[in-house]
Amino acid sequence: MKSTLNGRCLSAPASEARQLTSVVGRTHKATPIALAVGLALGGVTFYVPLASAQSTTPEPSNIESLPQLDVLGNTISANEAYSGGQVANGSRAGMLGEKDFMETPFNSISYTEKFIADSQAQAVTDVIAATDPSVFSSGVTGENLESYSIRGFRSDIGDVTFDGMFGVAPYYRSSPEMFERIEVLKGPSALLNGMPPNGSVGGSVNLVPKRAGNEPMTEFTATYMSDSQFGGHIDVGRRFGKRNQFGVRFNGVYRDGETAVNQQEKEVQLASLALDWRGDQARISADLYMSEDRINGATRGLTLAPGVKLPRPPEPDTLLNPDWGFNHSKDKGAMLRGEIDVSDQVMVYAAIGTSETTFRATNSSVAQIINDAGDYRNNMGDVGDEAKRTSVETGLQSHFQTGYIGHEVAINAQRYKEDYQLNARRGVLNQDWITNIYNPVWDPRDTPFNVQPITQTDLRLTSYGIADTLSVAEDRVQLTLGLRHQEVVQDSALASTGMPLSSYDESAVTPAVAVIFKATDALSVYANYIEGLSQGATAPTTAENAGEVFEPYKTKQNEIGLKFDLGDFAHTLSLYQIKRPNSYTDPVTNVFSSGGEQRNRGAEWSFFGSPLHRLRLMGGIAYLDAELTKTAGGVNQGNQAPGIPELTGKLGVEWDVPALLGLTLTGNTTSVSEQYINSDNFISLSGRTLYDMGARYDTSVSGQSLIWRLNIKNLTNKTYWATPHYTSLGVGAPRTVMLSATMGF
Repeated sequence: MKSTLNGRCLSAPASEARQLTSVVGRTHKATPIALAVGLALGGVTFYVPLASAQSTTPEPSNIESLPQLDVLGNTISANEAYSGGQVANGSRAGMLGEKDFMETPFNSISYTEKFIADSQAQAVTDVIAATDPSVFSSGVTGENLESYSIRGFRSDIGDVTFDGMFGVAPYYRSSPEMFERIEVLKGPSALLNGMPPNGSVGGSVNLVPKRAGNEPMTEFTATYMSDSQFGGHIDVGRRFGKRNQFGVRFNGVYRDGETAVNQQEKEVQLASLALDWRGDQARISADLYMSEDRINGATRGLTLAPGVKLPRPPEPDTLLNPDWGFNHSKDKGAMLRGEIDVSDQVMVYAAIGTSETTFRATNSSVAQIINDAGDYRNNMGDVGDEAKRTSVETGLQSHFQTGYIGHEVAINAQRYKEDYQLNARRGVLNQDWITNIYNPVWDPRDTPFNVQPITQTDLRLTSYGIADTLSVAEDRVQLTLGLRHQEVVQDSALASTGMPLSSYDESAVTPAVAVIFKATDALSVYANYIEGLSQGATAPTTAENAGEVFEPYKTKQNEIGLKFDLGDFAHTLSLYQIKRPNSYTDPVTNVFSSGGEQRNRGAEWSFFGSPLHRLRLMGGIAYLDAELTKTAGGVNQGNQAPGIPELTGKLGVEWDVPALLGLTLTGNTTSVSEQYINSDNFISLSGRTLYDMGARYDTSVSGQSLIWRLNIKNLTNKTYWATPHYTSLGVGAPRTVMLSATMGF
């Protein structure tokens, strides 16, 4: 049986009518117009009313102006926004493809282009850590890379996927203006995404590039950030052809100036071009970008000398590392993807992507507080990294019936190659510079930037995955079974001579089992067992078994959860356990082994949507017990893992002021409990609560749309110690004012 929606042919049996009706109704319930969509399924026409409180009869002009609904099989595109517009209805579940959040047996969330723009985010971390209690960010600004953890495990920005592929996104920091969605899937995901090159295990982040919409658009955004940083963002989208089959989307960004931290400056440049062609049975897309990120007065953080107590933190606008230190990264990347519908049941795809990164930095190599008065010694190091990455993947997705059982089969093959060279020099200063954290004074730089080649590392990852989602009872019960075979080959050598340092060739199989039961249209119950995979460790040169390479280690997650969709307001409740092996050197035998373990047990409640007219809420509460369950000689065993709060609560609020049409007041609260700075749990950083406030005004000038946005981060200018990526101590970002104006043409 066939019908059409926006001119696109659909095929679906009559048994799927109820599911499609439910998805369409929920997806567009908050749309402020009414529409009757006729779907001839199984010889029966179903009408789905999408009415607002103000209207029950659609006007022809409104119907013609609706955006296209992309229908794949029997599911509306996950790109459609949920009530409130901040979150999409679904996200990409790796090789399984896009899934509605109520049909995904994992905890995931997808942030929309609107949320990214309204938050005035300048990095991916600003988006994913704003309201999600399972994502923790230190709050330190000016580091050389984005730093965050998911479910208590440190994640690496180099492990984010660009439209599902590793190795294409910028390596150290991603300015989010070129993305229409930023997706977070919590927990290990080796089956779904393959092995992350840098070993992230707590979750995965996927960046979905912007595409041209059906309507022409041109927007320019002028930005300001305290103390004196100004910038601009141009966003242009057009479609061409008799049926709008060709699309072009361009984004250009430039920001430069001083930040709210004294003597710190940031400069960002970005240019991205997204091209796509969509036919009746095939789709092709190409993405290209160039980006540059520079920080003068970079932040590296501090450590405590043994026996020194934790001093009170300095003022939040204090720069604790030399003002002549810097980070400078340049990235360029490209990706080509194609999809073909071989039949109504089978779609095949292939993609290739590549990126190059050049990184230069002069950062603190030694920064240690040496007494209770806050004096500390500092020395610097020069670093020059070069990375070239290439990814290739191909696969198919199919759906069919065997009796009463439906199948969605996915097959995927991936190849990843990375060439990385480290160039460095330590001890830039002839002797350590001594200053004080409350009034730091820096020596003038008198040595030029100079690095020597250190190591050359070649990494190759090859994997093959297969999964089948079996469904019964009109798709109300779905069971996903899958396996992925992963091979890891790594060779490391001295860059100057080519002399080999280590060689690594190992493989492993990671399974996944997940089930979801749609008890009602508003309630889904799910459970999963899934594994992550990371490269095995290499014994250090100081160990008795120096150079020994261990097999890849597996991170294992068990999770159960509930998902409630109340139409305009959604909730997810999850209970999980993740076990990750650790490596250590035995203090008695001096033998390096991988017998350690960290176990994270947690409970999460998160929510998003619009529970009341004019009100939008997003946030949640997370409890995390991160325990060191196996350690060298039992030292620190049973302690809490460092840098991880036990309790986190976040709440984002938006309220449309009824007395002034177009005015929205916004607020955000983040509260975290204490975090230990070391595994011995002797010293902890106090918990903190931060408040953000803002406003948004949507109006028009001479018939053109104009949106003003104001955000004030850390409203009370709270002073607190935080945990940077590389060291134990950093100062949280000070009060920061952000203002922007977006004009549509």
